[in-house]
Amino acid sequence: MINILYLLLTTHITIACVTLYLHRSQAHKGLIFNPVISHFMRFWLWLTTGMVTKEWVAVHRKHHRYCEESQDPHSPHVHGFYNVLFKGALLYNDAAKDRAMVSYYGVGTPDDWIENNLYSKHSKLGITILLLIDLLMFGYWGLLIWGIQMIWIPFWAAGVINGVGHFWGYRNGETRDNSKNIVSLGVIIGGEELHNNHHLDPANPKLSKRWFEFDIGWLYISIFKVLGLVKVKP
Repeated sequence: MINILYLLLTTHITIACVTLYLHRSQAHKGLIFNPVISHFMRFWLWLTTGMVTKEWVAVHRKHHRYCEESQDPHSPHVHGFYNVLFKGALLYNDAAKDRAMVSYYGVGTPDDWIENNLYSKHSKLGITILLLIDLLMFGYWGLLIWGIQMIWIPFWAAGVINGVGHFWGYRNGETRDNSKNIVSLGVIIGGEELHNNHHLDPANPKLSKRWFEFDIGWLYISIFKVLGLVKVKP
C-alpha cells in the first residue's frame, strides 16, 4: 500500500511541476514563483524526468508558433494520432536535437551555474538517483515503480495532451488549431486537460474558463498566492 501511495504522490508532484513550472511559468511567463519554490520544481523535474527546461520550453513554444503545421513538433494531424499518443516523447527528443531551435525558442529559461553544470549537463543523473532511491525503499518492486515514473510524463503529457488534446473533446472557442478540452475536470494531468482553453489564451495561467471546469493547477497557484509564494502576471 505504501508503494502505491508513494507512486501516486511522486507522479502527481511531477505533473504539477510540469504544468506550473515548465508550462505556465517558464514557457508562457504567466507566473513568477518564489525562488525556493521555483528551484524545488526544477530539481524535482531533473530527479524524476531528466527533462531540460530550455529544451522543453523551446519545443512547446515552437508548437504554439506552428501549431498543426508541418513544423509543429508534435501535432497528431501532422505526425499521426497514434504516433503522438505512444511516441510523443520520441518526437519531443527529435525536436530538441535542433540546437539552433532550442537556442531561439528557449530564451529566458534558467542559465545559472547549476543549470549549466548539473541539470542540463547531466540530465540523466537525476533519474539514475531516483532509481537507486526506489530500489533502496522498495527492493525489486522499486524497479517497477521507477519504470512507471519514467513513462508517466511521456504518456500523459507528451502523448495524451499533445495527441488526444488536438483530436477529441469539446471547444470553448475557435482557434487556428484543433485544440480540444479533453474533459472539464483537469486533475490527472494537472489541469492540462483543458487544452482548448489554453490555446485560446496561452499566457493565462488559469486554464479553466466555465463554471463547471476545474483546473487543479490553478488551485495550487491560488494556495501559493495566499502564501505569498507566487505572483500572477496581469
